[in-house]
Amino acid sequence: MTKYEIMFIVKATQESENVAATADAMKKIITDNKSNVVEFKELGEKKLAYAIKNEINGYYFVMQVEANHEAISEFDRKALLDENVLRHLIIKLDEE
Repeated sequence: MTKYEIMFIVKATQESENVAATADAMKKIITDNKSNVVEFKELGEKKLAYAIKNEINGYYFVMQVEANHEAISEFDRKALLDENVLRHLIIKLDEE
């Protein structure tokens, strides 16, 4: 399996339970596709550099995963479809 770092931003204008539920759903996408979440960090609410979908704040999450290509593709697809996810970024980490 390949190591990736995934960062995503969730809308801050919703209830805190919905923010946590969205983050858990994103984590579940990885685990449901036979991959592992190595580390999961909530970086908290931050002001965005510019407005995204009329939002000026967002909750930042970062996770390091060991995943196969199918899990990453599915995460990318669902993150694009989820209206609560403002932005996401997937970075393939160098092999050590």
